[in-house]
This record gives sequence, C-alpha cells and structure tokens, in this order.
Amino acid sequence: MAGHSKWANIKHRKSAVDAKRSKAWSKLSKAIIVAAKMGGPDPAGNARLRTAISDAKAVSMPKDNIQRAIKKGSGENDGTVYEELVYEGYGVEGVAVMCDVLTDNRNRTSPELKKMFENNGGNMGTTGCVSFMFDRKGLFIIDAEKIDEEKLMELAMESGAEDIASSGQQFEVTCDPDVFSDVCDAFESAQLECVSQKVVRIPQNTVDLGLEAAKQVLKLMDELDDHDDVQNVSANFNISDEVMAEIDS
Repeated sequence: MAGHSKWANIKHRKSAVDAKRSKAWSKLSKAIIVAAKMGGPDPAGNARLRTAISDAKAVSMPKDNIQRAIKKGSGENDGTVYEELVYEGYGVEGVAVMCDVLTDNRNRTSPELKKMFENNGGNMGTTGCVSFMFDRKGLFIIDAEKIDEEKLMELAMESGAEDIASSGQQFEVTCDPDVFSDVCDAFESAQLECVSQKVVRIPQNTVDLGLEAAKQVLKLMDELDDHDDVQNVSANFNISDEVMAEIDS
C-alpha cells in the first residue's frame, strides 16, 4: 500500500485504544477551536468546521466536548492563541515527511519535533524542502463491504470527487480540497460510513521500504503523530503487504 493510505489505516487501528482516543480528542478540540475562530460557529456556513466536527464524531468524541470547543473558538476562549505551522523533513531512505501543526508555542514544538526526526535516523528540513512532492487532496477510505463499487463511483462522481481506487478490502476516493465538504455531505446523506476522511497530502511518488527501514519510519510516524501539537502526518513511503505482515506478526 502507498504511504498515506497505509498510515491512515494504522492510525485508525490506534484510535480504537482509549488512551489514543483521548489524545485524538485533544487534537480535534484544537482543530475545532481554530475552525470556529476563523469561519464562525455555524457548521452550515463553515466547511472547515464541518470537517473538524466530522473527524471528531469519527472517533466518538462526546457532543459536549465538541460544543465546548466551538464556544471557545467563537469567543469564549481562555486567551490561548494557536498558530498553524507545517514542518518538513526526511526519514531513513530519504522518505519525505510533512507535519501539520497547531501550537500555542512554536519554541517548544519545533525542537521537540526536530529531536524526533534525529532520534529515528532522519532530519528536519527547511520550508519547501519536500512539499513539492505532495498534492493536497481530500481522501476517503471506505470498507469495500459497505458499498458496491459501481454505486460508490456514481455517488462520488456526482458529488465532485476525482478518482476511486481499490486497495485490498477498501476503496480510496480522492477529491479536490475545495469540494471535500460536498463529498462528505453526499456520503453522509447516503449513510455511508468512512474508515477515514481527511484533507491530506498524497505523495506523487513513493519510496519502497524493506523491513528494518519500514520499522524505523513507522516509529518516526508514530512518535510524530502522537505529539500533542501535530494534527496530521504525511509521508511518501511504500510498504508491501508482505513486509507489513512481518511487522504485524
């Protein structure tokens, strides 16, 4: 499987663990706060907020937590100001890595992420060093048992999606970020549950990894993703099903 979809599936399995779910709620609260602050508290007129709320519901974040985050973002804030940043770098084998961050203290976040890169055989680079290797796309991952491919194709294309691909037991639907909310609404109206739905960075090309390199890259990805300030991590690695089976065994 290619880099992002593989990591999205690993993250989905992680989110089922209570400790990880709690951390996910904290990150999503930040995303909701920032979305409400930038575009207002009404999800109907704020696509970014709709997406953040959808992500929160996907990991069973309580409705009260969601509402509190919206209120904080729309004026009832404690004075905390979040800054949106993107950090870029390399893992082993030259794997390109990008981290989307929301932080209230870049002087804390930057050295912490730099250390994670270095401890896992990589290095943090300068702005723009790897971003040209990725395209921003809306990505939906759907279990194949949930819907027939022909029906999914019709639903996706009518809502503005660009492409559908089959990946093992799942479908991957991609779209332009501008129509991400439209596709979300179409799937929700059809009561189609997604394993994952996010605007992500999809690599234009991938780096094939053997067992040891794969273990090290996944360790870096896991540590970065586990950081409180990191919202999303993208990378251009490819791990074969055979290697992934060895790692999982």
